[in-house]
Amino acid sequence: MTPTAKILLLGSGELGREFVIAAKRLGAYVVACDSYAGAPAMQVADAAEIFSMLDGDALAAVIEKHKPDHVVPEVEAIRTEVLKDYEDRGFSIVPSARATMLTMNRDRIRDVAASELGLTTSKFLYAESLDEMRAAVDEVGIPCVVKPVMSSSGKGQSIVTAPGAVDAAWDYAVSGMRGDRQRVIVEAFVAFDYEITLLTIRTREGVLFCDPIGHRQERGDYQESWQPTPMSKKALAAAQDMARKVVDNLGGYGLFGVEFFVAGEKVIFSELSPRPHDTGMVTLISQNLTEFDLHARAILGLPIPHIQLLGAAASAVILADRDAEDFRFEGLAEALAPTPGAETDIRLFSKPVTRRNRRMGVALALTRDGTAEQAREAARKAASRISIHYGEEG
Repeated sequence: MTPTAKILLLGSGELGREFVIAAKRLGAYVVACDSYAGAPAMQVADAAEIFSMLDGDALAAVIEKHKPDHVVPEVEAIRTEVLKDYEDRGFSIVPSARATMLTMNRDRIRDVAASELGLTTSKFLYAESLDEMRAAVDEVGIPCVVKPVMSSSGKGQSIVTAPGAVDAAWDYAVSGMRGDRQRVIVEAFVAFDYEITLLTIRTREGVLFCDPIGHRQERGDYQESWQPTPMSKKALAAAQDMARKVVDNLGGYGLFGVEFFVAGEKVIFSELSPRPHDTGMVTLISQNLTEFDLHARAILGLPIPHIQLLGAAASAVILADRDAEDFRFEGLAEALAPTPGAETDIRLFSKPVTRRNRRMGVALALTRDGTAEQAREAARKAASRISIHYGEEG
């Protein structure tokens, strides 16, 4: 069979795994890449490559070897200048090389949003040393949030609530950094009512939106998400307008996860990922087309029918509590047992090792006639029934 497209996937975590499944359902051939063998997406892909995507020579060699129709990044830490070079040579970089370059670091996309597009953001400054960070905190004010400009899953992010906590926040940010630059963003703490992810799909026919997704974080990393999140028409229109502006500025086709803080009718741009978003895993049960289906269709230029919400739904993460290579899951039958008023499902990510607070799976719940809070309760209950047993426990 001749595949509909050859896709080179850069990053093979749980989001990449679901994307591979969606793309292969549409006839694509997928080569999954990551820095270690047996990554989740590799287990379902057609082929795999193991290398650091911060190694520009290795990245170029893999692109030359496979000559893909589309290069699809799943992670931030990539030699984006290599992607730009290949885009200039006619390769399709998803959603665009410029998008990967700007979103690889929080400072670049924040500058575009605030300075070029005039979007509402929190007050922020950058710092490249402890002394600069102390000065930035003085100007931004306490409380404030400190984040590495490049990291993943909330690593290195903290809230400074007192002057004496600045040095520790700097050290923690440095420990969670990725990439070459030692730089942090210091932003004013936003007293928001709730935060959302607005999944935004840029297609050849225009920009589409999913219903807003609410989420709760701990340690800067998502713990649960739910859809829909009630928003006023005014607030939703403002979020959609800002999301459309920023994805049109970035260009290309695919799904973007655009994050906002909402305080009353005020909507504040936070961050953007030019790929499926972890909080969007709720769409594995909430919609007729998941965020991964939507990403694949937009990339391949395929029609996207009406995006239909099936009910109120939620996701809750399943976390490890230690580092281990020998472990097993228990409680799957209990987690999948029928729940009055809700449908539940489990996705285990098949990661080869655990680490403390590493996401190993997600519980999903859907109530067709109930509320998001009922779905959240069902998802949390299902997640709590999954336990991880480690080798030394017998």
